[in-house]
Amino acid sequence: MLTALSVVLVLGAVGGAAGYVKNTVDTADRTVATTVWDEDHAPTGEDPAGEPSRGRHDTELTKLLLPVPEGYLLGPDIGELGNDSETSGAKAAAAMKEMGRGLAGKDRRELDKSIEKLRIRGIAQRSYAADSHDLVVNIQVVKMRDRQAVRASYLNRKKLLDSFDFFRKGPKVDGHKRVTCYRLPKGDKKSLDGVTCIAYEGAVSVTVDANGSKPFSPSEVGDLVKDQLDHIASPGEYV
Repeated sequence: MLTALSVVLVLGAVGGAAGYVKNTVDTADRTVATTVWDEDHAPTGEDPAGEPSRGRHDTELTKLLLPVPEGYLLGPDIGELGNDSETSGAKAAAAMKEMGRGLAGKDRRELDKSIEKLRIRGIAQRSYAADSHDLVVNIQVVKMRDRQAVRASYLNRKKLLDSFDFFRKGPKVDGHKRVTCYRLPKGDKKSLDGVTCIAYEGAVSVTVDANGSKPFSPSEVGDLVKDQLDHIASPGEYV
């Protein structure tokens, strides 16, 4: 049985590779993690801060997301609330705690404490689709109040994902050390391939999930991850 901390990693806002682990166990034919978004923050109308086709950048969190780069469009909806969404820390934490329903009392309390220690300020997520129609990328940023919690979250996720031997090594991300990428297992019968990268920059945790048809280019995903981390380091430069 998973520990409460592992439940946080698998069911919380931690990205697709952990979701892949859970869905493999559940024998579900999906590779995207479940995420709950705040309907009140769904994009409505034109963003007064700039070109809406490049994504929202009208809040502190949405400014941290990589603007839609050349060669991409805003992608498909992530869950029920669109392709460019944000939720408050309080609602995200409440949703994560709710996912632990059914755990034994001790594990449930451990789960709640683990979530509270993260001190999540908010979560934003955006999807991107390549003009070539062969690649979809979801990027999620989670801002926390405690930088130590961000680092601990990254190390815990990495430890969990490293413990599974079926992931292949993902692409390297030039210029960044606090990032690890995993490639989905090789399968002759699969027409799709994918990469998940986990990273952090300052007080921001980042997860990038990419799925595409074969032939698949992990290096292209690595370039997007680099651009995302560079953008967080210099959020005023809206590229």
